Amino acid sequence: MSTPPLAPTGMASGPFGGPQAQQAAREVNTATLCRIGQETVQDIVYRTMEIFQLLRNMQLPNGVTYHTGTYQDRLTKLQDHLRQLSILFRKLRLVYDKCNENCGGMDPIPVEQLIPYVDEDGSKNDDRAGPPRFASEERREIVEVNKKLKQKNQQLKQIMDQLRNLIWDINAMLAMRN
Repeated sequence: MSTPPLAPTGMASGPFGGPQAQQAAREVNTATLCRIGQETVQDIVYRTMEIFQLLRNMQLPNGVTYHTGTYQDRLTKLQDHLRQLSILFRKLRLVYDKCNENCGGMDPIPVEQLIPYVDEDGSKNDDRAGPPRFASEERREIVEVNKKLKQKNQQLKQIMDQLRNLIWDINAMLAMRN
């Protein structure tokens, strides 16, 4: 799969401008695209917060004495942030389109089909006969083993009670003898 580098024109394709960086940029899979998209969204949020910070600190020139140099500096910063924000949105759009292109052949499977479950009447709503059936058989075996364990525990409790009563009787007879 060969994809063009996602860096906008005029920017380097990475920290190293060599052929290794260009080859790595061409071999981008969907997971890497998603990571790049996530980083781009984080950059967009960061830039947006900086824009709001600049706007909050900026005063409009409404006749109040205000330094035009400071105003021009802040206006330049604001325009630069807006320009970078539009570049980030274009980059995000490219990543989105590429992800859709890579995943275009996949049919979306509804979540209900991915999770096997049993209705109240005991019928399964899963058409596949693979792992869910194995899990239900394993669960049934565990329930049977638990029943057997409970029965064995009851038997052991009865034996312990009988031994306790026997020891009590023996101790009582020994006490009567003395």
